[in-house]
Amino acid sequence: MPNDELFSSSIELRGPLQSTRSPKDGEPKDAYAGKLFQWQQSRIQRRLEGEYQSQVFRLSELVGGNLSTPLKVSRVRIEGASNTRPGFLSRVVNPYLHDAAGLEQESTLETVLHKTKEITYALARTQLFKNIVPEIETPQSALADIDEVDLVFRCEERGRLSLKSSTEVGNGDASASANVKFRNAFGGAEELEGSVAYGMKTQHTYRLSLTAPLTGSMLTKGELTTYAIDNDYQAWASCKEAQKGIKAAVSTINSFGQHELSYQAVLRHVHSLTPDASMSIRKAAGTSFKSSVHYNFIHDTRDDSVMGHKGMYFRLNKELAGLGGDTSFGKIETESQMSRRLFRGLHVSLATRAGFLYPLGGKTAMFNDRFKLGGPLNVRSFRYNSLGPRDNGDAVGGDTYWAAGLSFIADLPQKPHWPLKPHLYVNAGKLTTLDRSRPLNNALRDVIFNPSVSVGIGLIYRFDPIRLEVNFGMPLMANKTDGYQRGFQIGFGLECL
Repeated sequence: MPNDELFSSSIELRGPLQSTRSPKDGEPKDAYAGKLFQWQQSRIQRRLEGEYQSQVFRLSELVGGNLSTPLKVSRVRIEGASNTRPGFLSRVVNPYLHDAAGLEQESTLETVLHKTKEITYALARTQLFKNIVPEIETPQSALADIDEVDLVFRCEERGRLSLKSSTEVGNGDASASANVKFRNAFGGAEELEGSVAYGMKTQHTYRLSLTAPLTGSMLTKGELTTYAIDNDYQAWASCKEAQKGIKAAVSTINSFGQHELSYQAVLRHVHSLTPDASMSIRKAAGTSFKSSVHYNFIHDTRDDSVMGHKGMYFRLNKELAGLGGDTSFGKIETESQMSRRLFRGLHVSLATRAGFLYPLGGKTAMFNDRFKLGGPLNVRSFRYNSLGPRDNGDAVGGDTYWAAGLSFIADLPQKPHWPLKPHLYVNAGKLTTLDRSRPLNNALRDVIFNPSVSVGIGLIYRFDPIRLEVNFGMPLMANKTDGYQRGFQIGFGLECL
């Protein structure tokens, strides 16, 4: 009976009961669908990362322990390059498979890996492919040795045709342009490009060019260009000038910098003279032909071409005209710029330019060939091309000039990353015609001394790859023929003092 009472008595259980489950690996206690899904995804991601790191470690051990294993390249296959000539690809790849003497190198797994990396970079430099996947595979050839492999590069070619329209601003001019480019035109990384532009000072420009690599390294290129340009000089020289020309150039890059050697033939026509054009401009009116050879060298180590904080820039341009044509002269022009950080938030920039033109064969320098100077981006606080000799208000240019600019550029307080920078500048320069009837020392003294000088402050705004300046300045020294401009001045372009 007592047992019957025990089993017949009711046991009351009251909830909620405490959970005895232990959360594993950060599993959320409140297992809502969103939280549980996020936890599962995070757990899977951590597991995949762990497996990936483990596989990388094992692969590193495997490769590192077999770097000296003999291994040779049987064949290089490039897949997906249907629009590119095999001969061109051979020129790109072959230099990395043999030494300078043309003999096959003693090859191990390490050298094969280095060759794979170098060939990948070489293919990328052609700019023909948007995706390159290198792989090492067993040889397809039945005659291959046991220690040979195939290098396979699976590539995806870029589109061959591109169309672009843009608004361009630079060196005091603004233009709207349309451009069409045909990449890899003949299967050897050639570029056929045509463009048309309409602007304010350069009223229209038509250009057609063909560029092709001359070496497999892509460091040396050849270029053929034909162009037609119509410039408006009426604001400072009471005329317009039309140019039609061709250019053939070879350019290369080495450890010193960029080099370009070119030949140009240009037919020039000075036209649309205003009623008050000076006698110098009227004499320059008409058609002339120039045939010249150019050499251009650029060395640039700046960290930023627009507002650099360190490094230097140097450009040298030489021109020899007189290989036929109506003008004959030798011309040299240099430009340099150096930037240094003084302390945090302030850096200094020093820029210089100079040029010299010497007529040959007893001829005088023509208006089209002389140097022009002045404007908001070289000698500030002077009007565009307003320095130097003038004739009845027209700037006719000179054959010798120099210019220098010192700028202190600061960051805005608490906003060093902003593209807007205040600056303080001092500019000086002079453009003149060298008097060859006088002793050389006296003539050079006239060129160097009594320059035009200006100072001012302003704001610089960076629009890659140009800069816009709004300055307030005044000339401290000016020659009687200079066109100075006090007060505000706006300038935009690629190159500036």
